[in-house]
Amino acid sequence: MIIAITGANGHVGVNLCKALLDLGHEVRALVHKNTEGLEKIDVIIFKGDLLDEASLIPFLDGAEIVFHLAAKISITGDTSGSVRAINTEGTRSMLELSKKLGIRRFIHFSSIHAFSQEPHDQILDEGRPLVGVDAFAYDRSKADGERIVMNAAKEGFDAFVLSPTAIVGPMDYEPSLMGKALLQLYHRQIPALVPGGYNWVDVRDIVQAAIYSIDHGKKGEKYLLAGHWHSLPEVARLIEKHTGKKTVRSVMPFWLAWIGLPFITLYSRLSGRIPLYTRESLKIIINGSKRISHEKAALELAFNPRSIDETIHDVMKWFETNGYLN
Repeated sequence: MIIAITGANGHVGVNLCKALLDLGHEVRALVHKNTEGLEKIDVIIFKGDLLDEASLIPFLDGAEIVFHLAAKISITGDTSGSVRAINTEGTRSMLELSKKLGIRRFIHFSSIHAFSQEPHDQILDEGRPLVGVDAFAYDRSKADGERIVMNAAKEGFDAFVLSPTAIVGPMDYEPSLMGKALLQLYHRQIPALVPGGYNWVDVRDIVQAAIYSIDHGKKGEKYLLAGHWHSLPEVARLIEKHTGKKTVRSVMPFWLAWIGLPFITLYSRLSGRIPLYTRESLKIIINGSKRISHEKAALELAFNPRSIDETIHDVMKWFETNGYLN
């Protein structure tokens, strides 16, 4: 098949492109600027902009399947409006053009952050409501993009949604936000940890489920691709276990992290560096659900997330091989 992938140069995108090529498909990769990670695999690269329809037509024309991965992740709000423009309006643009050009299936990648994380004492599954207008900018933008896709499916277009949690794993060239967190732990660039954590999932398991969904995903459905919840101190110990290098051990309470937030923010503005943490990233760690279900994806997409121990071993080995641990 001819398969078109937006955001192909991202962590999931590169892994997905390679896996689809290995299966014999023709893969078109839409990138905005950066092509790192794609140069050594036999994809057909298209330069384009989600909000420029003319640049998307050659990329989409003749394709059967679209994987829409392109998104802008932000833990610092959306002062420029680009987060909403890409994640919401870019999704609308891609979807409308895909319908116009006769794309057979539209597989949209959303995020666990599109879902309301509360109540914490209940299982978070596909029936959980999406976030509302009071949510962080990134969360709102992904939720609104998801609503656009689901509305199109209700009108008859063959589209559905995959929603991963915190993705880690090999072939993380940029690296991703979560990949950077692992490297910060390894290089001891974080002075202290907080007691919270994430639901971690391996990029290779995401890719396997995504490929399986081409034939088995159901129009108008949502699938949570969740792995397992582990705290940051647990992950730091696993990095230490698999690299032999001592990582961050001290853990500070959340209240102390909140006190330090204004100083972290000021320093990042003066230095021009990405802050170690933000109000949004702290809230995510504190409020993120520990009870996310992948039962539906397991039943319908053969999704079977591996252990975090295996993932950390493999990703740190990949980082080492590719010079990220120097």
